[in-house]
Amino acid sequence: MDTPAKNSARRFRIGVFPGFGVWTVLFFVYLYVPILILVFFSFNGGKSATVWSEFSLRWYQTAFNNADIQRAAYNSLVIAFVSTGIAVVVAVLAALVTSRGGEFRGKSLAYGTIMLPLVVPEIVTAVATLSFFAALGISWGAGNLIIAHTVFCIPFAYLPIRARLEGMDSSLEQAALDLYANEWRTFWFVTFPLIMPGIISGATLSFIVSIDNFIISLMVAEPGVTTLPIYIYSLVRLGVTPEVNAVSTVMLMISIVFVAISYIAGKR
Repeated sequence: MDTPAKNSARRFRIGVFPGFGVWTVLFFVYLYVPILILVFFSFNGGKSATVWSEFSLRWYQTAFNNADIQRAAYNSLVIAFVSTGIAVVVAVLAALVTSRGGEFRGKSLAYGTIMLPLVVPEIVTAVATLSFFAALGISWGAGNLIIAHTVFCIPFAYLPIRARLEGMDSSLEQAALDLYANEWRTFWFVTFPLIMPGIISGATLSFIVSIDNFIISLMVAEPGVTTLPIYIYSLVRLGVTPEVNAVSTVMLMISIVFVAISYIAGKR
């Protein structure tokens, strides 16, 4: 016989609310159907971005042969790779300190500082970064974007790595120390291999966040350093074309691949 507590728990499960399933379907339709339409029309052979004529890879070929797109894609890849590398190194060190460093004064403050870019609105981060560079007279071209992206990517790399450290059995590291391994050898041969899935997950997330970033890039980028999102924005201002759909579809596929890699690595 069901108790009142069990009946209450069953009655208030959100998944069984009347009409909840319909609203969920409508939400996903609203969210993903425009993306599917964009992908569909990226294979349109005509010049219209909204009127279908025939299946063709014409606009993908046009996009890949566009020198401006190639230059913007190169800038985005270089900035993303460098920013991701630096962010992962900082994130690993921060995760080791906050997870294996024991209790110390200012630990909560350090954790909050690392996570601050996730809490502060991105436009605020962009304006603050621009003001910071202007106050110090920093004008390093792509270097400005690398610094800005690195700071923004650190929490995305930090979270999976710290989660991996928190879920790891610390007795393995203690055993290595008991067997006369120093701290460096313990990290390199025990800790590092065990947190590698977290590092891969954090690196892929950071890479996607960097390569897809628009607001910070738009505010911080100097003339001559155009990333792919900025270039797409400049095209959209003149009207959506099949070429824009093709470039956006390629970026979408890259994001899906890297997010899948991050998910698989995090599940290991």
